[in-house]
Amino acid sequence: MPESGTQNEIVVQGIAASQGIAYGQVFLYVKNDVEFPSYQIDADKRVEEIARFEQALLVTRQQIQKIQAEVEKNLGNEEARIFDAHLLVLEDQALIAETIREFEQTSKNIEVCFNNVSQRYIKAFAEIDDEYLRERAGDIRDVAQRVIQNLLGQTGQNLARLADKRIIIANDITPSDAASIDRSHAIAVVTDSGSKTSHAVIVARSMRCPAIVGMRDLTKRVKDGDWVIVDGYDGSVIINPAEQTLFRYGKIQIQKRGIEQRLHEANRQPSITLDGVAVPIRANIEKVDELQLVKDNCAEGVGLFRSEFLYLHNNHIPSEQEQYMAYKAAAESMGGDSVTIRTLDLGGDKPMAGNPDLFSVEANPFLGFRAIRFCLEHVDLFKDQLRAILRASAHGKVLLMYPMISGAGELERANAILDECRAELRRNGMPFDEDMQVGTMIEIPSAAATADILARKSDFFSIGTNDLIQYTLAIDRGNDRIAHLYEPTHPAILRVIHNVVAEAHKQKRKVSVCGEMASDPVYAALLLGLGVDELSMTPPLIASVKYLVRAMKMSDARALAGKALKMESPVEIYAMCEQFANERMVME
Repeated sequence: MPESGTQNEIVVQGIAASQGIAYGQVFLYVKNDVEFPSYQIDADKRVEEIARFEQALLVTRQQIQKIQAEVEKNLGNEEARIFDAHLLVLEDQALIAETIREFEQTSKNIEVCFNNVSQRYIKAFAEIDDEYLRERAGDIRDVAQRVIQNLLGQTGQNLARLADKRIIIANDITPSDAASIDRSHAIAVVTDSGSKTSHAVIVARSMRCPAIVGMRDLTKRVKDGDWVIVDGYDGSVIINPAEQTLFRYGKIQIQKRGIEQRLHEANRQPSITLDGVAVPIRANIEKVDELQLVKDNCAEGVGLFRSEFLYLHNNHIPSEQEQYMAYKAAAESMGGDSVTIRTLDLGGDKPMAGNPDLFSVEANPFLGFRAIRFCLEHVDLFKDQLRAILRASAHGKVLLMYPMISGAGELERANAILDECRAELRRNGMPFDEDMQVGTMIEIPSAAATADILARKSDFFSIGTNDLIQYTLAIDRGNDRIAHLYEPTHPAILRVIHNVVAEAHKQKRKVSVCGEMASDPVYAALLLGLGVDELSMTPPLIASVKYLVRAMKMSDARALAGKALKMESPVEIYAMCEQFANERMVME
């Protein structure tokens, strides 16, 4: 782990997850797995053992519902919905049935059987590449710990009462732990594990306090009462800071508050460059209840609605009507601004709870049966979604786009099914936008290489830079040994994006970018200089990008991109783009 320091001061680096700066004493919270015995159950006690399991599930449900009610009261409905996933785990008939089946086969006490089954589920989710879905392993682990504690008659630890203002440093914070945090005394949250989408981070953001994840073994290096600084901007924890460090951070904190206020003020202004070029900046969302965030952060509509989360948050396949209501709510909420709905990006690495039969284990799930490939094989399921999107288009400006298109054949098949759905709705007298735009996501090198063909068959392009970079450079972002080779400024990536934009513009098609590159001011100017028309990102990141747009000339961004296309070193290209952004992001 990178570290530096003088005398007793030590700086440890993690991943910044919630912005802010805090200084205080450590409350060390190390939680271990529940220990339980293993023994055989006599045949005449089996009914009683299953009843004990069912009672533990009931008690756990009541506990979680109580926590959920408290969270809704203290933090609001959106934060309370975190626990919907926990309740779904308790309702997962596959998990319950597998536990009972294992008990009937082994006659082991129910704690052992439930732990074995839940650990298999946890392992399956923990191995998924998608960061958000990996975090769902924590949901299952949290619920499993509660069930086992209830089977054993134990009460779990919590963070509900802190003696004074404290910085919580933990090996892990489960959703239940996060919900119980003493909000009057917790001033920062730091964890050895976790990611930016963890529940602890969501709670920290709602509390407007800094959070850092991925500190690895920090809990082994601090003790209760140590004084630390938590820098939620750059992801560092400073243990036993020196006096000059405290003085420096006091000045930084004042400066950061001023910057945030100026970004907030600038975000209410139009997204137009100094030389008069309008740059639409839209939001990426996963759920309908994030629509208020879109408005709060002044986005010009939704550039990416990840529709698969309607499936992943349920233990059943949502009906056409359920999907229609969600898409309709989004369309109506945005008024005249557009909502771009991505069809299911579901597959081998994103199994639906309660529907394991739709998927099989794959050696390379990210190269396997997913997204448009899955939809083209499950046509009935695909048509339900397409009809729901079409029907929602009658209530606002809705656009549709297909993920993971590899070539013209897949696009033509998808559009043929869409035409069938249009015909079905006409026959049934259901209104929809006959001119709804249908776009293609450019995420696979083969799609980028045939951009000229796809542009003739699409109304627009959306570049998913996360996967495009991963596939083009053959880099698994989840592999720590090669993650440093994941370089958005690699000349190959710049040339691919430049070519895709050029081919789209020949056909008068607009191009947006909805990957992580769009949300970083360092890359945003480069993308716009390469000809990208629109940017879409997580709502809280809009303000910084809009500030850059308003502080630059498009002519300068084009000159930046032109120079970058002639360079060879990704590091030098990044440094040039960083300098470009820093010169324009000055806030005096």
